[in-house]
Amino acid sequence: MEKVEIRWHGRGGQGTVTAAKVFADACLSGGRYVQAFPEYGPERAGAPLRAYNRISSKELRMHCPVTHPDVVVVVDPTLIESIDVTEGTKDDTKFIVNTSKEPSEIRKKLNLKPTQKVYTVDATKIAIECFGRPMPNSPMVGALSRVTGLVSLDTVLKDVEKSFGKKFSQKIIDGNLLAVKRGYEEVKEG
Repeated sequence: MEKVEIRWHGRGGQGTVTAAKVFADACLSGGRYVQAFPEYGPERAGAPLRAYNRISSKELRMHCPVTHPDVVVVVDPTLIESIDVTEGTKDDTKFIVNTSKEPSEIRKKLNLKPTQKVYTVDATKIAIECFGRPMPNSPMVGALSRVTGLVSLDTVLKDVEKSFGKKFSQKIIDGNLLAVKRGYEEVKEG
């Protein structure tokens, strides 16, 4: 692996930026060079936003948005209706979408090439079941770990526990750890 570029699409208040940071931290713990940074429009809850990761086995010298992502993570599926999440994607880009729909349905909706892969996971449902809030970020980190293979589930779980440990109760931490595991296990490929 030389370099993997990831573009996240979400809305303010869904934990998308936190998810990108947690994933980068886990990859860093796994011995990789990383970048994680957001791109905000108007900073308000519900506003569309993008976040980016670069993960590499070599030092990263680029400091610009990801324009040709290897992986696109769609945290809020309603964005598919309003923005082009496929913009700048490659022939082998992987899409991970938070939805209860089947991958084949999303493939059709996004009009993807046969060489592009689609994965779906019902991250919002998992989050509600695990810790009672519609915050899909933790299950999406689990799904991303599984799809990319960039970092082990154990490393992700340790980093989630470390980053959430300072801010949340053990009950919330345990719920998020379960949500990451379920995202990892329940992601579907189509």
